[in-house]
Amino acid sequence: MATVQDLKRRIRSIRNTRKITKAMELVASARLRRAQARIEAMRPYADRMAELMAGTARASTSLQGLTLLQRREVKRAAIVPLTGDRGLAGAFNAQVLRHAFALERQLSAEGVETRWLVAGKKGRSSLTFRRYEVDQSWIGFSDRPAYADAQAIARKAAELYENGEVDRVVVVYNEFVSALVQRVVERDLLPIPEEALDREGEEAEQAQLGDFIYEPEPEEILKRLLPVYVETELYRALLESAASEQGARMTAMRNASGNAADLISSLTLDMNRARQAEITQEILEVVAGADALTA
Repeated sequence: MATVQDLKRRIRSIRNTRKITKAMELVASARLRRAQARIEAMRPYADRMAELMAGTARASTSLQGLTLLQRREVKRAAIVPLTGDRGLAGAFNAQVLRHAFALERQLSAEGVETRWLVAGKKGRSSLTFRRYEVDQSWIGFSDRPAYADAQAIARKAAELYENGEVDRVVVVYNEFVSALVQRVVERDLLPIPEEALDREGEEAEQAQLGDFIYEPEPEEILKRLLPVYVETELYRALLESAASEQGARMTAMRNASGNAADLISSLTLDMNRARQAEITQEILEVVAGADALTA
C-alpha cells in the first residue's frame, strides 16, 4: 500500500500537470477564436473567386488547352494529408492519417500508384515510420498557415499534374464543424472538379447573362485563374485544419484537466485513508506499550 508521502507526491505532480493542461486549453481557445475569424474573413474571397472562374468558363469557347481541367485515366495519384506539427490534440492527426491510408489501400486495389505530399510534422513522421516515400513535406505552419504556404503546396501539386507524373491529386484534412466536432474530408484538388465550373445561384446567373467584353480572351484569363483557384482551395483547407487542430486540442486538454481533477480526488481519499490507518496503528502501538508496562 502506498504511504501518505507517496500519495502526497503523486497529488502534487498531478496538480502541476493539471496547471499545464489548463493553460494549454486556454491558449488553444484563444487560437481557435483567431482561426475562426480567419476562416470567416477568407470565405467571401473564395466564393467570389469561384464565381469569377465559373463565369469566365461559361464565356470560353473551348477549355481543351487548360491542363488543370483535363481528365485522363488515373494511373498515378497523389494524396495530400494536412496534419499538425504537434500532438496533444486527441484524434486530430490520427483520423486524417487513418483516412489517408484507407484511401491509399483503395487506390492500390484499383491498380493506382500512390505518391505522397504531406503537410505537418506528425504526418511526415508517421509516413516515414511506415516506410512510405514522401515526395515533399511542409512543416512549421499548422497553427497559423499563410497564403504563401498554400501556394507552395499548390504549385508542387500542379507541377506533378501538368507534367503527367500524377493523374489525380486528393487532399485529406479535418473540416471544422465545432470545437467538439472535426469531420475528415477527402476532396479532389486536381483535376479541378466540374462542379467548380458549374456554380449555381443568382450571382452566377447574372455573370452568365451579363454582356461582358473579355480582354484578353476568356481562355487566357481562365488559364491564370485556375492556379489561383487551386491555391485558394488549399488555403481554405489549411485554415479549416488549423481551426480543427485548436478545437481538438482545447477539447483534449479540457478532458485531461477533468481527469486530473478526478484522479486528485481519488488519491486524496486514499491519502486520508492511509493517514487514518497510520494514526490507528500508532494508537494501537501506544496502547500495546502501556499494557506491557502495567503487566
